[in-house]
Amino acid sequence: MDEIPKLKTGETQHRWLTAIKDKAFASLRNLVVLETQAEHFLKVLENGSISTNIYVRRSHNFALDMNWLPWPVLPKKRWPAIKFKDKRGITLTEHLAIVSRELNPELKAFYQLAWHLGAAQSDIAFLEAENIDWEHSVISFARKKTGSIALMRFDEEMAELVHSLPDSGPLFPYLRTVRASDRATEFHQRCVGLNIKGVTLHSCRYAWAERAKTAGYPERFAQEALGHNSKAVHRA
Repeated sequence: MDEIPKLKTGETQHRWLTAIKDKAFASLRNLVVLETQAEHFLKVLENGSISTNIYVRRSHNFALDMNWLPWPVLPKKRWPAIKFKDKRGITLTEHLAIVSRELNPELKAFYQLAWHLGAAQSDIAFLEAENIDWEHSVISFARKKTGSIALMRFDEEMAELVHSLPDSGPLFPYLRTVRASDRATEFHQRCVGLNIKGVTLHSCRYAWAERAKTAGYPERFAQEALGHNSKAVHRA
């Protein structure tokens, strides 16, 4: 099967429960596994979304691995391709609108730091005061996804922001305790309230990459900042 994006630790159960509630799966729920035919899968895939496609594949592969199915229901070449929507960076106007409307000070600072750093949301949520080198105006951390070290300089505006956060221990004591999907949902709700469409919390990374390109930032430095495997750099 085509490679399917892996889930981050702690999100698996939440994602599977969400998939089970997907209305597109209604026609499959009461079918005996051995009675499932290719047309059943194709109907679900036609009515569903990208996540539906991903979870039907996972369920299918799991059933094959467990010998619940004697052969594939749908041959590999017959699976519809997974086509993700084009990503875009959040604009400065959209970012400022979200920040100005946010009443929760921890969330507000979190969104501001995401804009300045362009780091993955989990990396930001787990930042601690000890990650900040005030003498050299550098913030450093190990990326949770790859383990590589990120080193980023910050200006006076970001310094003022960081000074408003705890001066020891976690910078975001509450946000580090919630799932990445919950942080993403909070952000989505802010966007819905402001009628901002086409962006997610991850769009801050795309915005950072787009600003770097506009400023003539060398690509290899952008890769160092966001990570060499960051799709945001390649897109920009």
